[in-house]
Amino acid sequence: MKTLFVACQDAKSRRWAPVGRLTRENGVYRFVYTRGVKEIADFQPFGRMQNLHKAYRSEQLFPIFANRVLAKNRPEYRDYLEWLGLAGVKYDALEELARTGGLRATDSLEIFPCPEPVEGKVYEVYFFCRGLRHLHEENQERARRLTFGERLYLMQDVQNTNDNMALLLRTDDPVTLVGYAPRYYSAEFSSLIKAVGSESVKVTVERVNTGAPLQYRVLCKMTSPWPANFLPCASQEFEALA
Repeated sequence: MKTLFVACQDAKSRRWAPVGRLTRENGVYRFVYTRGVKEIADFQPFGRMQNLHKAYRSEQLFPIFANRVLAKNRPEYRDYLEWLGLAGVKYDALEELARTGGLRATDSLEIFPCPEPVEGKVYEVYFFCRGLRHLHEENQERARRLTFGERLYLMQDVQNTNDNMALLLRTDDPVTLVGYAPRYYSAEFSSLIKAVGSESVKVTVERVNTGAPLQYRVLCKMTSPWPANFLPCASQEFEALA
């Protein structure tokens, strides 16, 4: 059963918190709000799902998510699948949302999957480099020259005033910054590094989409051994209210 979480950014504190959980089982979608809504001042429920303590079910993808899936009749659809690394493979709407983050310019929501162990206790997630638009042109140019399989390294940005858990992504020698890891993975990636050691946590370049918008420019894969007793998305903020 695939599980996606919705993260929301507080407009004042700039803090992100998980505010909802979407799952699908036996063809039925289920959505619940999580305790992270308590961390967002003046949080507004989504559409008709106004009761924070109710579980919502539907055979169709809820509008808040369906509006973030690209229509197949769009002219850029084939390029879009290439950018996501989903061309020629079987995928569904939840997998698409897991890759894109469901990003829209009109709100402060992001969608991300709760990792599940693969290939016998391996932690694996795909994500796009974030924050490229905030970097200098030389950093963006280096990002354009990344190659498939090239290793990137995580570096803490402890003096980041918006997120002291932020993780920068850098190249090997010569060191160049090429973006950030998604903020909702920062704490979990840091926990994995502490548990298994920095050399066992690997970020590699999966695709460089030179013609894509910046948010889809560099697709990465992060892998790590799955530590014993490790539970992803396990903090109180992720607990369902329903």
